[in-house]
Amino acid sequence: MIPGWIIALLTFPGVMLHELSHKLFCDFFHVPVYEVKYFQLKGDESGYVKHGKPKTFVQTFWIAVGPLVLNSLCCFALAGFTIQAKEDSYLQNALIWLSISAGMHAFPSSHDADHILVASKAARASGGSMLHLLTYPFVELIDMANGLRLFWFDAFYTAGLFYLGKQLLGS
Repeated sequence: MIPGWIIALLTFPGVMLHELSHKLFCDFFHVPVYEVKYFQLKGDESGYVKHGKPKTFVQTFWIAVGPLVLNSLCCFALAGFTIQAKEDSYLQNALIWLSISAGMHAFPSSHDADHILVASKAARASGGSMLHLLTYPFVELIDMANGLRLFWFDAFYTAGLFYLGKQLLGS
């Protein structure tokens, strides 16, 4: 088993994009950001964004799932660009590395999922729609994906995105 800090070190651009995604969604929703650590090798977290409390469930949801959206899109798009680069060139290898790095860090953390769940419960308690109930299976999927990292689920997800990106964008 490869320690998480080694994977984080090898795929640090994906970690940085993950944290940038959280920050960009905070900025988009005008949620104050107090501190950002785009990459670190100490503790359990390889990066973090400390921000104020979002005012709405929608803000909480998108701030938490921002990396799933942006990292996945970057993995997909960069994979498509690898076909355009000269075969086995430094550029192609860099694009492959960046694509894989982005995909490996696409999933929100369990901490992010917890934020979604708490905000959903609060919104539902204050009269929010039944659609908030859909967050429960979504949060479970995030937790399952995080649990399956031991079995390289994030790598399989990345491989799938990479393959689709090459097939759909690479022609």
